[in-house]
Amino acid sequence: MQDVLESLNVFGQRLITCSVAPMTGYYRNGCCDTGPDDLGKHTVCAVMTEEFLIFSKEVGNDLSTPRPSFGFSGLKPGDKWCLCVLRWKEAFDANCAPKVVLEATHENALKYVKIDDLIRYAHKVVINS
Repeated sequence: MQDVLESLNVFGQRLITCSVAPMTGYYRNGCCDTGPDDLGKHTVCAVMTEEFLIFSKEVGNDLSTPRPSFGFSGLKPGDKWCLCVLRWKEAFDANCAPKVVLEATHENALKYVKIDDLIRYAHKVVINS
């Protein structure tokens, strides 16, 4: 891992893990960490929905189809995933954004989306997985 930015969430607190099953994050460390090499800005910890997975596939980012050669089993509704902030914004603008785990969403996301929009889509954290 190289030059990961300080890992704080949208509240300026320590970033919590988004998911380790499936393993997520640009650095595949379970967190929505980011750094200069993360051109997609995988900073939003999103809870997948069927509606969002269909939307994402339709706009060219198929997250549901397994890709064993990349060690990717495909996402299903309920899975948490570090999503590119601009993909989340695109889904938000299309009224099909997935819920967001705010405590696991990197503060860098706020450069691209409003905190009020993220809060509107907040998902309650029950267990940090």
